[in-house]
Amino acid sequence: MSKNIIINNLNIAYIDEGSGKDVVLLHGWGQNKEMMSYIFDYLKSSFHVYALDFPGFGESEEPKEAWGVKEYEDMFREFIEKNNIEKPILIGHSFGCRVAIRYAADYPNDINKMCLTGAAGIKPKRGLDYHLKTKAYKAGKWFLQKTGQEEKLLELQNKSGSEDYRNATGIMRATLVKVVNDDVSDILKDVKCPVLLVWGELDEAAPLWMGKMMEKEMPDAGLAIFERDDHFAYWHQGDRFNRVLDVFLEKDKQ
Repeated sequence: MSKNIIINNLNIAYIDEGSGKDVVLLHGWGQNKEMMSYIFDYLKSSFHVYALDFPGFGESEEPKEAWGVKEYEDMFREFIEKNNIEKPILIGHSFGCRVAIRYAADYPNDINKMCLTGAAGIKPKRGLDYHLKTKAYKAGKWFLQKTGQEEKLLELQNKSGSEDYRNATGIMRATLVKVVNDDVSDILKDVKCPVLLVWGELDEAAPLWMGKMMEKEMPDAGLAIFERDDHFAYWHQGDRFNRVLDVFLEKDKQ
């Protein structure tokens, strides 16, 4: 059953069970804490496990204004403090990894270790076609705004961008724009804790080259590749993912 905590005047939903060292599970964009349930249920016999719904997802309230990764990081720090969580192990997927990486870089003494799967945070390489389409979209958006064509503007926005952008509404669409423009490349070197990277070989949302870059730039990181799987490899191969976690967390179990 979910619990609730107020952070930044927002109602944040979370669950926690078990005893031992603290583990916090951070879900991806457009998801919720239930997407981490297989990991949660597996680890709660050996750890005190938390899983939260980020603001704007699951049972948590949306931010009052567009947030970037920094605002999510600040909210997460307060969540840790209010729950008296000590030097947690962070396990994140996709967007959750953005928050985890920034937190680990800013508070290196407050993290035990991390497991990041399909980690977002590195800006993708873009070709000429992408930049031309982006310029055309911005020009069209500017024109429709200037001429007050709200219906056509909404139609343009709903046909453009990523699936996440099309699915987002209201303040969460503006939040997504801020989030995807956050690049963690320059701070990877500041993540000092041990990091296990788990990647789907065929991940298109966060291609494998990003995982290899993180492994190279982080001082204490190793990369495990799940062959012939995608951005949700941790979910599709839940048993395998948990076995990999077993090895990584063996010395931390109670």
